[in-house]
Amino acid sequence: MKHDKKKKIMIKYGSHQKDTGSSQVQIAVLTERINELSKHLETHPKDDHSRKGLLALVGKRRKHLNYLRLHKKEDYEKLLKSLKLRK
Repeated sequence: MKHDKKKKIMIKYGSHQKDTGSSQVQIAVLTERINELSKHLETHPKDDHSRKGLLALVGKRRKHLNYLRLHKKEDYEKLLKSLKLRK
């Protein structure tokens, strides 16, 4: 992922200018990486190393989503809508 794209995501989903660690930002960044890897795997279906990395990213995103759902329900709902994720 390009640094500029990551910076834009951090500004859009962060609570302040230098917010990099909040769950909302991390979920958004992970979602972008997951989407890019998914496109890569469509053209390279036998790339098992990338597939394993994709599954690790999905698991990481799921943990952040669970945390957000339990602790900040409103932010969780907003983030699902803006990233177009299913529950």
